[in-house]
Amino acid sequence: MTHPAPAIPDARPPKRRASLAWSVLALLVVLPVAGVSMFRAIPAEWPLIVVQLLSFTPWMVVPAALAVILAALGRRLWVIITTAALLAVQLYWLFPLDTGRVQPLPPGTASVSVKVMSLNTEYGEADAATIVGLVRDNGVQLLTLQEHTEGLEDRLRSEGLEKILPNLVSEPHDDASGGAVYSVFPLEAAGLLPDTPFRMDVTRVLLADSGTGSKATLSLTNVHTLPPVDERIAQWRGDLMKVARQASRPGNQLLVGDYNSTFDHSEFRELLDSGLAGAPQGGSKLVDVGTASNGRFSATWPMEGPPLPGIVIDHMVTTPRISSSNYSVHEVPGSDHAAIMATLGIPAN
Repeated sequence: MTHPAPAIPDARPPKRRASLAWSVLALLVVLPVAGVSMFRAIPAEWPLIVVQLLSFTPWMVVPAALAVILAALGRRLWVIITTAALLAVQLYWLFPLDTGRVQPLPPGTASVSVKVMSLNTEYGEADAATIVGLVRDNGVQLLTLQEHTEGLEDRLRSEGLEKILPNLVSEPHDDASGGAVYSVFPLEAAGLLPDTPFRMDVTRVLLADSGTGSKATLSLTNVHTLPPVDERIAQWRGDLMKVARQASRPGNQLLVGDYNSTFDHSEFRELLDSGLAGAPQGGSKLVDVGTASNGRFSATWPMEGPPLPGIVIDHMVTTPRISSSNYSVHEVPGSDHAAIMATLGIPAN
């Protein structure tokens, strides 16, 4: 009599079922990322709350990455694809491919190197000794200050700044509208951007390389736009447009200071796009030195107060023939902004 062979148990582990809870959690985490991404992707004149929210776009990469991990645990393909796509978008914006590029100079064209530093001094309360120390230790040759006051100017003089940078164009004020430019090179006042609440002076810097004898002229705009708050958001947009018009002028342009805007604001990107419209270079983008140096997480504000995620609202913007290197950010006690610093190569005349 034959007996049926005993059944062989299936040694394979049971297939894990997709977890609804993980997938739902992933979607909840990624939902604000999707909202910010929509506003970031559409270049419109968004209301105040959206403009302020867009400043923190770089930090959206954190919840986007977390959502991908949660989606993988949930094992639902469409949730994985959705969260991964949003993460990819955040990474593209974090390391953008559409930044301005430095244009190579024609063969035989020399350049003059200059080390530049800029700082919003918060009503002149920034520590003068730290400013002078940064200038001295880093070989800074050109310094721009926003919210410059007479009191800060006196303290900088006492710390010996004018011995290092003897040339000065200064308009100190106590209401945050003051500005100053210190330099080792001769300076010439060249104008003022019209109808802006904070002064934005234009200064001609006469550069020279003592080693090679090369000379260059740099048009420097000390930028300080109104912040996008309450009903003043229209003035903020107007200030950025005036900076863009200045950038469209011929010559080597450096527009440096407190823009109160980030690369994630369409208004700032339009400034970079339109600054050279119709120029001989064929309308090439202006270069935001910090973004081009992958400094999107090198926050310049806030350096004091509540522990908010830092954002980059201080910028060095240049015409595309100006090269840059060694971009860095430095905290200065007494100011809610950090100083930004870079070495620029200015094409010789």
